[in-house]
Amino acid sequence: MPAGKQPTTDLAFIAVFAALIAAFSVVPGIPIGPVPITLQTLAVALTGLVLGPWRGFAATALYLLVGFAGLPVFAGGTGGLGVLGKPSIGYLLSFPVAALVAGALSRWLVGRNTRLRFLWLFLSGFAASVLVIHPAGIIGLMMVLQIDLAAAIAIDLPFWPGDVVKNLVAAAIAMAVHKAFPALLAPRVPVAA
Repeated sequence: MPAGKQPTTDLAFIAVFAALIAAFSVVPGIPIGPVPITLQTLAVALTGLVLGPWRGFAATALYLLVGFAGLPVFAGGTGGLGVLGKPSIGYLLSFPVAALVAGALSRWLVGRNTRLRFLWLFLSGFAASVLVIHPAGIIGLMMVLQIDLAAAIAIDLPFWPGDVVKNLVAAAIAMAVHKAFPALLAPRVPVAA
C-alpha cells in the first residue's frame, strides 16, 4: 500500500462499520423486558471480526460518540445522553471493548490455524459476548434498575441463545470477507516513508 493511503483506508473502514452498527441498531428489536433483543451485538461482533482489534474498537467508539452527541442511532431510534439512564447502558458501553476483544482473539486464533477459521471466528465473537458484553450488561441492569445480581442475570439469560446465532452469522460473514480480502485481519505493518 502506498505511503499515506493506510490512514485514509482505516478511517474509511471505521466510518463504514460505525454506520453499519447504526443501521443494525435501528432495525426494530424484540421486546422481552427492560432491554430488547436487537442486532447491535451482531454488528459489534462483525466489526471486531472483520476490522481487527483497534479499528473495531474505533468504529464502535465512533458509533457511541455519534449516538451520545444526539443522533438517533441507538436501539429504538434513540440518541443523546439520556440513554445513560436506561437499563441497556451497560451493554452499550461494552461495545468498543467487545469489538477489541473479538478482533484480538480472532487475529490471534486465525493466525495459528486457518483450517478452523470459522470456528475461531465464532469463538472469538462469542467470547467477547461472554467476557465483556454480558457482564457489563448485568452491571448496568443492576445499577439502573436497582436490582440484585440474580435478578439481573435472569433478565440477561434470554439474550444468550440469540448471541450464539448472531455470532455464527457474524463468523460466516467475516469468513467470506476475509476470503475476499485476506489481508484485512492481518496486523498492520507500518509503511516506510
